[in-house]
Amino acid sequence: MTLRRGAQLLAVLATGTAISMSVLAGWQRGGWLTERLVWVATGVVLVVGAHLLPALVRDASISIRSIGTLIWGACLVTACYGHMTFFLFAQQHAGDMRVAIVADDMPPAPKRSLTAVMMERATVMRDLVTVSQRSCRRACAAQNARRGTLQARLDALDAEASDVRHIEARRARATDLADSRRADLLTSRLATLLGPRVGCVDLLSGLLFAGVLEGVACLLWTIALRPPTASFVASSGTPPDSAVHKQSHVPATTGSDPVIQADRTAEAVQLVSSPVANATDDKITRLAQDVAAGHVRPTVADIRRHLRCSQAKASALRRQLAEVTA
Repeated sequence: MTLRRGAQLLAVLATGTAISMSVLAGWQRGGWLTERLVWVATGVVLVVGAHLLPALVRDASISIRSIGTLIWGACLVTACYGHMTFFLFAQQHAGDMRVAIVADDMPPAPKRSLTAVMMERATVMRDLVTVSQRSCRRACAAQNARRGTLQARLDALDAEASDVRHIEARRARATDLADSRRADLLTSRLATLLGPRVGCVDLLSGLLFAGVLEGVACLLWTIALRPPTASFVASSGTPPDSAVHKQSHVPATTGSDPVIQADRTAEAVQLVSSPVANATDDKITRLAQDVAAGHVRPTVADIRRHLRCSQAKASALRRQLAEVTA
């Protein structure tokens, strides 16, 4: 019972995680509120169907199991698609946050581009050359002053160009750092090691996580929803003393006699230890014990509900039970 409860707890946790991922993925896919709600509902149905269909159609007929397997495969693929959408969006949002941290340290853009500064420097340089080539006949002081002014302007433009180059280099390094941090660290290292692009590694990792989650959830629900078995039957076919003690003290229901109930229990113990019972399969043995214990009536309808099987299988089990008890 502890193992069953543990499986149920883990199954609920896995399904809840998958539903949460499908809700977030569907919410990000839609535009209008109604579209988002429909996407969310579709994702939830597909996830629940992918998790519960193997356990629900396990004891059904072959035709129903075949159809259920096809539907389960489609639900599994679409659910994994939604999970991959969630993983890719999550990685993109995490990359944007890392880039935003780097962007805070990025220096502001220069007031003028390097091209504009160099064009103005070329103009000043041309004027300086023109002034320097003139012969000084009159107003030499003014010509010298003009030459000095142009030289000072040229030096200022050279300093501005140097600052612009320095700022652009820092911005280029910050941009490269932001691009490197946009991708996950492990993803980028795997892409460098294996050769494919970072986007391919992100896609494959999302597919891996989605497949493992869906597989674990399906397995856990199959274990959690399996029909109860008679745990007190030993491998030799003889029940332990504690189980016989529990069966002998089963409270009588309304209209039943404790003596009859004890006789049923003794009959079940004798049936389990008989060679005929050992020759039958475990399902007949378990059904005979449940009938003897008063847990189920020996009718086709009750056997079908108790074992969750088809009508034909319940009828066959009823005939085999009659042969064994006879």
